[in-house]
Amino acid sequence: MFSYQSIQDYQKDLLSGATNCVSAIQHYVQRIEHTRHLNAFISVYEEEALLRAKQLDELRQSGKPMGKLHGVVIGLKDVICYKGHKISAASSILKNFTATYSATAVENLLAEEAIILGSLNCDEFAMGSSSENSSYGAVLNALDETRVPGGSSGGSAVAVQAGLCMVSLGSDTGGSVRQPADFCGIVGLKPTYGCVSRYGLIAYASSFDQIGIFASNIPDLSLVLETIAGKDDFDSTASGLQPGIFSEPRGTNKKSRIAYFKEALHHPALDVEMANNISAYIDDLVKQGYDVKGIDFAYLDYIVPAYYILTTAEASSNLSRYDGVRFGYRNTSLDVDLTEFYMRTRSEGFGREVKRRIMLGTFVLSTGYFDAYFTQAQKVRRQLVDRTDLIFNDFDAIILPTVPSPAFKIGEKTDDPIEMYLADIYTVYANLVGIPAISIPLFKHSNGMPFGLQIMSNRFCDVSLLRLAHQLMQQ
Repeated sequence: MFSYQSIQDYQKDLLSGATNCVSAIQHYVQRIEHTRHLNAFISVYEEEALLRAKQLDELRQSGKPMGKLHGVVIGLKDVICYKGHKISAASSILKNFTATYSATAVENLLAEEAIILGSLNCDEFAMGSSSENSSYGAVLNALDETRVPGGSSGGSAVAVQAGLCMVSLGSDTGGSVRQPADFCGIVGLKPTYGCVSRYGLIAYASSFDQIGIFASNIPDLSLVLETIAGKDDFDSTASGLQPGIFSEPRGTNKKSRIAYFKEALHHPALDVEMANNISAYIDDLVKQGYDVKGIDFAYLDYIVPAYYILTTAEASSNLSRYDGVRFGYRNTSLDVDLTEFYMRTRSEGFGREVKRRIMLGTFVLSTGYFDAYFTQAQKVRRQLVDRTDLIFNDFDAIILPTVPSPAFKIGEKTDDPIEMYLADIYTVYANLVGIPAISIPLFKHSNGMPFGLQIMSNRFCDVSLLRLAHQLMQQ
């Protein structure tokens, strides 16, 4: 019987003949079928995946060297393009649209012999924190099906959590990888902005978006990052800096210098039990020889407002291309002028949360309000970047809670969008300043749900971040 622990162990079994790629695909297809009610997958490319698995098995048996991700079974969030396959951003506005090219990240995966198994459910256009805002219906948390898996990459998180694929890709604009990873008890990474090309990622907010990775362990996640990161001529924001090789020796046993924000651990929004667990964990780190210090951070309550002003402004511009003329859904009324046609198409095609954010973004960019909101939010962002640079002059990493509470019940926050937005208080900071951040599963709440710790490092110190996260998980 096929079982999976890590990419390294899986590839050893492939080389020894203990298993093969076809068996892996058959296993995951069967698992997906048995867990259809979780609603993690939108589409499963069963025939295509089996054909590629057979080809990889033949290639390996011929004696040719294996690619880094040879036979690794991967799911893609439904905002990442894969040529010739349907992509909709979980929205009716892109109904029946087929990608005409593949994202650079996907091309890199395929070049290293990965197998793409299917597309994964999410909040519409990656706008949400619960994976309830999808035209395909809500995603369920496999640990407690009455609770949300987090969002917007909820399907990607559940796919790894429930053993429906080995690793998955999501996108993180303000916590959309780290928050569902926390709710589902797995590992989720948002790389440095520019570390991974955004070419082929459907845009929500272009200066915030970053493709992220879900896995059950750090070495798997690191191998995928090494594969998809790097320069891309199709994305001017993609850096030429490689993140480095996670498995290379660090060359020192020096304990990291770690900061945490005092205001974050004493914030009234943070669950008391979670705060106590994280505080006790910090005490343990000090006993183990880590230099951990609390620092003052006066910007915490400004982060969420600045984030939603800037991201919705960018969204209102990015989503203006969905007009029903060139692709996707269109209203078929014949008795309307062009303006009415646009209005009907977009009103019918977009969901409630997306329309809310488009209207908010249009408002903050409008004459008379631009300086009062957008300009001020940009000033906050600049101050956050400057403060972050000063912090990393003295520290190697920052630790924070990932979320203020464990996974909440389905429908619990849908009637109060402000409460939902405030749940992003600890994750949006990394996107505002462009630093890498990871959520690792360390704790369990008395209600039975997991919760994690968020770790951040300086820009393009992704490998150092992964090493520290791996070290803390092993302890």
